[in-house]
Amino acid sequence: MNERDFVTIAPDPGGNALGNSNTVALFLSLFLLVLAFFIILVSISTIADVKSQAVRNSLSSTFRSIMSPSTDPTEFTSKDGDVLASQQFQDQITRLFAATLQVAKVEIVRPGKLMRIKLPVSAMFADGATAIRPVAVPVLDRVVAVLSSRPPGLRFDMEFVIGSPINDDKALPIIQTLETERAGNLAREMARRGVPPDSISVGIRPGRTDQIIIWFFVRDEAGSRLRLKPKVKPQGGADAPS
Repeated sequence: MNERDFVTIAPDPGGNALGNSNTVALFLSLFLLVLAFFIILVSISTIADVKSQAVRNSLSSTFRSIMSPSTDPTEFTSKDGDVLASQQFQDQITRLFAATLQVAKVEIVRPGKLMRIKLPVSAMFADGATAIRPVAVPVLDRVVAVLSSRPPGLRFDMEFVIGSPINDDKALPIIQTLETERAGNLAREMARRGVPPDSISVGIRPGRTDQIIIWFFVRDEAGSRLRLKPKVKPQGGADAPS
């Protein structure tokens, strides 16, 4: 062996051995190796849409006071999600009538459950006419869209009530009147635009003929189902009256 087969490590002027540069290179190589390993993991991984959606729903339900709710219908799986959907529904209805029909008066009777809107008849119908005014048609379209966007487990219902004069017997008239024609025409218009049939009802009440009251309900779907009691046969064998 000659002198060229040996490497002499001499201290630098600062007192550190030149071998420290080899240690830095070694650590840098290890970091690059770990980085390459995670890049490979990401490249071979696949995104599970179902799991991602479940994570987003969980975050929306847990941090509802921080994260703004989405405007798209979302399948909520918790009571917190139901509350969020109810508040979102009332906010949408409030913004709709406040922005489009400035004459409307919006009242939150029960937060997340019940709201009432009062507006003059002239905002929806022309004088003496039963057809919907053109300015109110976009309102109906957006109301139908909101009522149709109910998430699983909840019902969004609307009740349209218009005032009617009473007859001499202090009762509502039984013949066709302008008020009944207007109520029926509104129901037909909303049905033609695709509103869920079980989400809308119309009615006539004695009172002011120049005012319309619209109620919006948020109901639990399971609790609103009709429950029929099964018939119980008495000991005699005949069916008991139900």
